[in-house]
Amino acid sequence: MIREAVYEDLDGMLELYLHLHETSVPEHDDNLAKMWDKMISDPDYHIVVKEIDGKIVSSCSCIIIPNLTHNVRPFALVEYVVTHADYRGKGYATDCLNYAREIAKRENCYKIMLMTGSKRSETLRFYENAGYSSADKTGFNQKL
Repeated sequence: MIREAVYEDLDGMLELYLHLHETSVPEHDDNLAKMWDKMISDPDYHIVVKEIDGKIVSSCSCIIIPNLTHNVRPFALVEYVVTHADYRGKGYATDCLNYAREIAKRENCYKIMLMTGSKRSETLRFYENAGYSSADKTGFNQKL
């Protein structure tokens, strides 16, 4: 099943992020609860999940960004594309990206942006096969 995350998915998402770049699950404190509440209640923040037998095995986030250009159309930013290591190579991340694309279309976005920190050719090829191009823009990142 592919769907948007709900409030009860917090622990499943935290576990899945261990397969992204996290090394531990954050403490369940007020800060975590406030951030999750903010994310899950924001109508422009969409957490797409692929669920198999009740377990979240893949996900991406699709954030809709308001914009005054391109005929006052928003754009979408896709981040945190991840699949549990035991479930990779089955098309689940592609399912999540396709769902995010449908959200962006529904919200009348003129484009979707995605950045990856990976230099692995198979990862870059995966994004190209999903319809993303690295030829159009140059991405920069500043750590804070």
